[in-house]
Parts: sequence; structure tokens; C-alpha cells
Amino acid sequence: MNGNARTERHIALLIDADNSPAAKIEVILAELAKLGVTNIRRAYGNWKKNELKGWEKVLHEFAIRPIQQFDVSKGKNATDMLIAIDALDLLYTDRPDAFGIVSSDADFTPLVMHLRAKGATVYGFGAKKTPEPFVAACSRFLYLESLGEGRDEAAAEAGVAKSGKAKSAAPRRPTAAELRRDARLVSLLRNAVENAAGEDGWSQLGAVGSQIANQASFDPRNHGFKKLGDLIEAIGLFDVEKRGSHLYVRDRRATRSESRAD
Repeated sequence: MNGNARTERHIALLIDADNSPAAKIEVILAELAKLGVTNIRRAYGNWKKNELKGWEKVLHEFAIRPIQQFDVSKGKNATDMLIAIDALDLLYTDRPDAFGIVSSDADFTPLVMHLRAKGATVYGFGAKKTPEPFVAACSRFLYLESLGEGRDEAAAEAGVAKSGKAKSAAPRRPTAAELRRDARLVSLLRNAVENAAGEDGWSQLGAVGSQIANQASFDPRNHGFKKLGDLIEAIGLFDVEKRGSHLYVRDRRATRSESRAD
């Protein structure tokens, strides 16, 4: 968004500390580090509450600025409003290229839609209970339960190697049947593969990923897979072919149609 030349994308991270776990901040920042520089880091909440003690311990470690917001009235949370005000202020002053919003609250949906309409990318982070409108509004949304699973698995394996005993079971990946029951996922993948197809009917995986990004907020980790290619293979609806270092996919319905034509 900034007219000045930048070598890296600038990201403003705004955290609803009242509604987010402090234990995930390291993996959130690691995820954003792949996308740019998180030079603005703010966590909002009523820091007099005992529930935010976990956040207090990580603020200095990760250079996060705490923003105090007292509860204006009993049972009402004014944090959301303050985050929205600051986001709009940053949008027109500091002009970050992207925003990271950590919350599971659907009240941020209008804010996200406005930020995106003004050209900003929005990366959302929240629990699986996050309402669908907020998830769909983001450029990309990651469920916190799916974030950092690779580290958890590595830690578990290290524990086994050290003690000889299993620490915890690795997260179970959904079966092909379970994936196919997600009508929205099936439609999204099939449309992306079709739109990215070349004259031979095959679609390069990178082009498929770009088509998906243009259509919806999506990350394969939310479905139990680290990579898009792994998810496409697991769902069992596509032929997959490797050509050199590139992966190509084709809807199996096209293969069956060709067979009947022959």
C-alpha cells in the first residue's frame, strides 16, 4: 500500500488478548515472518485481569506493545472497538501492506472487509470455533489448533528418542471419505483445478494454489495437511503427475470421460 519502495512487506499484528491464547504467539510470529516484517505488534486487553497473566509473560520476549482497555461496563468488551479504531488509523497513517488479526470474534468481519477493500492483505488467526464470516473475510485464515503441529510432532519424537516412551499421538489426518464430505472444499479444489488447466487438461499445482487464493480464505493446514499437493492427493478426486520438479493435477472426472469416449 505504501508508495515508497520496500524490500519486504510490512505487517501490523493486532492481538485480541482477551480472546486468544498466549501460548501460540511464537508460531504466529514465525508464520508472519514468512510473509514479511511484523514491525507493528500490539496486544489489546484489560491487563488488570488475571486471565491475561499468560500474555504478560510474553510481551517483552516478543516485543509486543500492550494496549490497555478497561471494561467500560460489566459484561461488555471494549477491546474490539479499540482494535478497529487503531487498525483504521494505521491503514491511513503507517500504511502497512498487511494486517495480522488474532481473534476468534466475528465482530471483526466488517473491519477485515474494509481493510481488504482498501488494498491491504489480512491474515487471520483464531480457534476452530471462529465463525465462518470472519474466516471467509480474511485473505487467509489459520486455525490456531493447526498452527505449530509440526513443532509439536518434532518435540514428541524427540521425547520418544530421549526417554524411549511415547509422549503423545500425532494429530490424525482426515480420511479421503471425510474430506469428500466437505462440499465447500471439494467445490473449491475442482473449480481451481479447472480454471488453471492448460490445453492438455492438466493444471500446474502452483497455478491451482493461485486460483484458490483468488477465490477464498484457504490454508491446507486447516484440513490436516502441510501442503496443498498432499491434500489434493489425499482427497482422491484428482490424478497427480510429477513433471520434473513440478506437480500437475487433473480432475478424475475428465479421465473417465476420455475413457468412455474411447
